[in-house]
Amino acid sequence: MSKDDRIAFETALFMRAAAVETELRRILDARPLTGEIARPERLMAAMRHGVLNGGKRLRPFLVMESAALFLADNDAALRVAAALECVHCYSLIHDDLPSMDDDDLRRGQPTVHKAFDEATAILAGDALLTLAFDIIGDEATALPAERRATLVLALARAAGAGGMVGGQMLDLEAERKRPDEAGIITLQAMKTGALIRFACEAGAIIAGAPPADRERLAEFGSAIGLAFQLADDLLDLTADAKQMGKATNKDAAAGKATLAALHGPDWARGQLHGLIDQAHALLEPYGDAAELLKQAATFVATRSS
Repeated sequence: MSKDDRIAFETALFMRAAAVETELRRILDARPLTGEIARPERLMAAMRHGVLNGGKRLRPFLVMESAALFLADNDAALRVAAALECVHCYSLIHDDLPSMDDDDLRRGQPTVHKAFDEATAILAGDALLTLAFDIIGDEATALPAERRATLVLALARAAGAGGMVGGQMLDLEAERKRPDEAGIITLQAMKTGALIRFACEAGAIIAGAPPADRERLAEFGSAIGLAFQLADDLLDLTADAKQMGKATNKDAAAGKATLAALHGPDWARGQLHGLIDQAHALLEPYGDAAELLKQAATFVATRSS
C-alpha cells in the first residue's frame, strides 16, 4: 500500500468509525424503548465504557463498505454496523474477565470489570449482545423484513456456539491441550474470523445482492479474518504493550498455540502476503468500486497495533 493509499484508507476508516460512534452513542443514550421498563444508569454507563472507547471499528467499516459496493442504503448499513460492533464489544468485555483472558487494559483504558466490577461487566456484555439483535430487528433499520431476518440469523450463527463463542471455548481448551495446526485454524476461523466474515457478507445481504456475490464477500471475509488473527498473533509475539494498548505475550504465557508461534514470525509474514493476494483476487470482479475493501485487506495484514 502506497503512502497516499494508506492516508486515503485511514481517512475513510476514521470517517466510518466516527459515524458508527455517533450512532452507538445515540442508541445507548436513548430513553427506554417500547417494551422496556427502565434502563439502569450504572448498566448503561458500563455499556458505554465498553463501547465508546475508540478503536478502529474495522468490522463496522467492512459492513458499510461491502454494502456500498452494491450501492445499498447507507443508513441501514450504519445500523447493522452498529449492531455488529455491539456484539464485538460484548465479546471483548467478557474476554477481559478474570475467568477468561484476565486483562486490565483495553485500548489503553481500564477494562469494564476494572472500571466497574465483574458482575456489572458480565451484565453489560449480556445487554450489548441482546441490543445488537434489537437494532437489526427494529423497523428503524429500513430494510425488508426478510433481509432483517436473514441478518439476524447470520449474525446469531456467526456469534454463537458454531462461531465466535464456540471459538472462545476452543481457545480455553487450548490452554490445557495444544491443538494441532488444523485445530488452530478452526479455532481462529470461529473465534475471530466468524464476525469478520459476517461483516463482509452483511453488505451483500443488506443490498439484496445475488447469492454468488454474498458467497464471494463471505470468502473475502474469511481470508481477511485469518489475516487479522495471524497479524494479531504476530504482534503478540513482537510488539510491546504500549504499542498495542493491552498486554502482550499473553498467549505464550498461557501456553496457547498459535500459527505464528508454531511456524515463526517470518513464516507468518509470508502467509499474510499470500492472504492479501487472495483477498484482492476475490474482489477483482468489482473493479475500482472495491478499492477501499482491498486496502482494508492490506491494512489488516500489515497493521502495527
